[in-house]
Amino acid sequence: MQTLTNIGDNLVKGISARYGLSYGAVVHMLVAVNNGGGSMAQFNCPELGGSGQWMRGGMTMVGDMFNNGLKNTVDNLCNELATILANNQVFPVIPAGTLGSNQWWPVNLGNPSSTGSQNNTRYAVFPNRLAIEKNGQVTVYDTLDHQIGGVSQQQGNDISLTFSSQWGNISVNSLPVIADDSFTQTHSSHNTNFAQSTDFAKQQQSPPETGSNDKMMSSESTAINASQYSVNETLDIIEKLAQLRDLGALTDAEFNEKKSDLLQRI
Repeated sequence: MQTLTNIGDNLVKGISARYGLSYGAVVHMLVAVNNGGGSMAQFNCPELGGSGQWMRGGMTMVGDMFNNGLKNTVDNLCNELATILANNQVFPVIPAGTLGSNQWWPVNLGNPSSTGSQNNTRYAVFPNRLAIEKNGQVTVYDTLDHQIGGVSQQQGNDISLTFSSQWGNISVNSLPVIADDSFTQTHSSHNTNFAQSTDFAKQQQSPPETGSNDKMMSSESTAINASQYSVNETLDIIEKLAQLRDLGALTDAEFNEKKSDLLQRI
């Protein structure tokens, strides 16, 4: 179970008694609210109806969707936990770049442009990099020429992550994994990536083929050409970006910045 400070332990015990919930259930919700930055939570707590979502000042969803009393309980509980997190040192201080820290990503990546969490997965977006932490394991991906607007988790038997970019919805599996000693310490002992890119790893380890220089020059030429778009292609991409903005995946500022960058590539 999550370690708490003495202050956090006492607060959780008090809330547990007032709400008639177990200590473990309150800790579970406390971690969920903390992972959501104090403004949202995704949880799976049997004592609170199973899977659910909470957003501060917004909609609360619980497994028993017509149970308004349960919704009010979850909303009140999460609001109280958010206030506690904002005003108390509930969790022990953990160095940045270490699992369990709010800054769980490798420190050499700097500050992310956006972060988020879904279920037991957290993500952070950086220039040309995407860091994902799942079940205590961190994997960093090269985002190539994608400009990430949001990350979502597909539910089902084959749980996977997708992200939205100027090219549409892309699977995280399609991105190459970055191997860097500066963050391997945060990986779990079995070192299994959440969304591996096996083909990329094999390419990195394989010896260069005959004529590889010609292939590299051809690839570089293709990349240069790919960075230039026709007018129609640019308008199509801008239209998709506008749809993402309307859906709330992009802010107006982000949309205008990306649109300006695309227009310069014509």
